[in-house]
Amino acid sequence: MASKKMASKALPATRHVVSINDLSDKDIETIFDTAQAYLKQLPDKHFSYRIGRSTDVGSNHILASLFYEPSTRTRLSFESAMIRLGGQIITSADPATSSAAKGESLADTVRVIANYADIIVIRHPRDGAARLAAEYSPIPVINGGDGSHEHPTQTLCDLFTLKQKNKRLKNLKVAISGDLRGSRTIHSFVYALARFGATIMPMPAKGMELPAHVDQRLREEFRCHMVSVPKGEGDNTSIDALYVTPEEPHQQTLFSGPEIDRDAGHDLEMLDKKVDALYVTRFQKERWAEKDQAYPRIDRKFLNEPKYSDASVMHPLPRVGELDVAFDSDKRAVYFEQAAYGVPIRMALISLLLGLKGKSLHRFAGGFEQDEQHLYVQPRHIGLHCSNSNCIVHDPMEVQYVRNKFHVVGSGEKTRLRCVYCEREIEHFVVASKKNKWYAADIPPLRRSTDHGLKDIILFANETDARAAGFHSRRAAADPPAARRAGGRAK
Repeated sequence: MASKKMASKALPATRHVVSINDLSDKDIETIFDTAQAYLKQLPDKHFSYRIGRSTDVGSNHILASLFYEPSTRTRLSFESAMIRLGGQIITSADPATSSAAKGESLADTVRVIANYADIIVIRHPRDGAARLAAEYSPIPVINGGDGSHEHPTQTLCDLFTLKQKNKRLKNLKVAISGDLRGSRTIHSFVYALARFGATIMPMPAKGMELPAHVDQRLREEFRCHMVSVPKGEGDNTSIDALYVTPEEPHQQTLFSGPEIDRDAGHDLEMLDKKVDALYVTRFQKERWAEKDQAYPRIDRKFLNEPKYSDASVMHPLPRVGELDVAFDSDKRAVYFEQAAYGVPIRMALISLLLGLKGKSLHRFAGGFEQDEQHLYVQPRHIGLHCSNSNCIVHDPMEVQYVRNKFHVVGSGEKTRLRCVYCEREIEHFVVASKKNKWYAADIPPLRRSTDHGLKDIILFANETDARAAGFHSRRAAADPPAARRAGGRAK
């Protein structure tokens, strides 16, 4: 009886930061207040944006940095942050010298490291790897960048820099230049900007526009409104639209409801409004098969345009030629200051996740937002798989530990599946009944009303896959009500 009682006792929930959307707006404000307190408490006597001293509030804690990809700023700023808190670090900075070279899975590695440390920061080349690590870790996991998915702590540094320079985050106009498709930093950044009511001006390199799933989320979940730039306007030919977001900040929602009425004249005014910040990013050559591509270069001549006269010029670094070094002495150049903020921001995040107590510190007040999406878990060895070939679910070392899992998002004809790990979406799929061994290509939209309906079905990418798995076709019109309750959609 005693063992049963102990087994039923719920353990405290462990908080992780895998996506910027794991943090509510209130959480972000709490992180900023805590970072500001550290800057005030532990100042550098020469530079107001640097931490110059240490505290001992983290003296009983250890941070493990688990990096499967190269890193300078992210790894060293996390390690500096932990040392500044008075804690210790252990690090695995080269997969070639770790057990990953022997074929050890990420799931096993995380469970082992959790015995040695109190918090983990991870960087990995696979999209969704941080989410998998969080599933297996009993201690907090922070995403230090996973494939081309997200880099939430970089976005915290970026937002903090914007707030320091503009005294606000609401209703800014931010231009983003470069590789918007492969940059995980950009993906986290645009989600956060939209939540704070920004106008986002994409300036992608040719063929490097925002991924379709990021664009769709901006428009449908973050209520962004697309405004086309008339031909011949704008100072960069790659600008063809703005994302105009609501003037009031909001937490992201799963369903945006009715379309927002916009005033076309107001939207067009955004074209001429001065830019508050220009965010430049490098060509993510490690994520592209073709290494030699034309890429925009931001120089002083470009920044002489009147709309950039007061713009903070930001860059997550490293830069590799896309931002002229001659601009470094300009008062608008804030990228090295932006990098310095990585220490107080990461000190704040570590402190809050570990619940450290000390002067000017406090816990997260509101907690993380909880999704209301229904979860579909694909049976092993059959049916639908994530469409992103770089997703962690396709890693040969992780197949024993990971399932193809999807959140069901949208409604009606816009119902989609979003991978739990990498957040890529699948719009077209075929629904099959486990019980009756049929599939249908014309049944009603996938029902989300109960998890029971999702457990009774298997999803396939197409009819060919369904037939190969032994299912037969059956038209929805001929299905009895009980069969239709399994629900589904096919295209």
